[in-house]
Amino acid sequence: MYRLVSRAPYIILAPAASQIPPLPPVWASITTSWLSVLLTCVSSSQLGTTIQSGNRRCLGNVCGRRTGSNVVRFWEALSGICSRTIQHSDSQVNRLCISPDKRYLAAAGHHSVKLYDIKSTNPNPLLAFEGHTGNVTGVAFHCEGKWMVTSSEDGTVKIWETRSGSVQRSYSHGCPVNDVVIHPNQGEIISCDRGGSVRIWDLAENNCSHQLIPEEDVPVSSVTVASDGSTLCAGTNTGNVYVWHLLQYREKTTLVPITHFSAHANYITRVLLSPDVKHLATCSADHTAKIWEVKDLESMLPVPGQPQADQKPKPFKLESTLTGHQRWVWDCAFSADSAYLVTACSDHYARLWELHSEQIIRQYNGHHRGLVCVALNDYSEAR
Repeated sequence: MYRLVSRAPYIILAPAASQIPPLPPVWASITTSWLSVLLTCVSSSQLGTTIQSGNRRCLGNVCGRRTGSNVVRFWEALSGICSRTIQHSDSQVNRLCISPDKRYLAAAGHHSVKLYDIKSTNPNPLLAFEGHTGNVTGVAFHCEGKWMVTSSEDGTVKIWETRSGSVQRSYSHGCPVNDVVIHPNQGEIISCDRGGSVRIWDLAENNCSHQLIPEEDVPVSSVTVASDGSTLCAGTNTGNVYVWHLLQYREKTTLVPITHFSAHANYITRVLLSPDVKHLATCSADHTAKIWEVKDLESMLPVPGQPQADQKPKPFKLESTLTGHQRWVWDCAFSADSAYLVTACSDHYARLWELHSEQIIRQYNGHHRGLVCVALNDYSEAR
């Protein structure tokens, strides 16, 4: 199955109030406490050309040269109004991440990550984390915001002290790293690379405790770990999703392969498990995002005593295919109650979807270039 080897000065293109469709009652009730949807834009047309031409094997790889103004926009999720913009002039923005206390926004770009105060009108970053020599492709915060982890095309994963911005640790993949997440136990970080591996780094032991190779010589573009620490999923450039069950025993993690399946016929750009661990979202170069049911994983575990070659993997059930975007869907974010999804696409639009009905609740207009990343600042509580 796979191998285990150890704003603008005014609102631009925002719909008039009379054009905004009515909100479902339940949606209105859960969005009153939301602050904003945060988006960023970059010249994604170059990304698609670069990747499809075969010059880059790394999905999500962003060219380092500046291509003009790069803007982070703050959108009010309920009204669809852009309330603030940040000019990120030094480089494109590859990833966005909000700190656990909802105070700070980390914007990962070329060679650095900049930290902004979400509640302030100050357009300048509070701190810049500098030390990478390539595009920063992933960023995640420790649960209490004490440290931050980043991944980069320079082939490293780095851990940063958030107060000083200093590098505390650096781990080498030996090839460009596409994504990184933090295990809920806060003692392990999980990263994936262009060479085709998924690695788990044990912070206590300060080493790589596991290396997974889903497909030989196929880049792994994205990884996601369940909020309860039970499941790890990875998406590849061939459109496949791989799933492992994570078992904790004596502070050690054991991985058991559960299944793998074809999710898209083209590159997967992002995989993301919902907060309630009942859904898996996959974004793709095929212009869609798909929602998969995550259920009864234990029944998918290998049968003891039966040869693995004789056990056919059971794919996740496809719940919905979100269609309407015209270009690559690069990123997504779930609402806190797992009932809604925001998607970012290089067609210049971000969309807010109600997953149960598969309907578009809001479309965020105003970006003049393609969107490649999104973060959702959600204060609502799960129903």
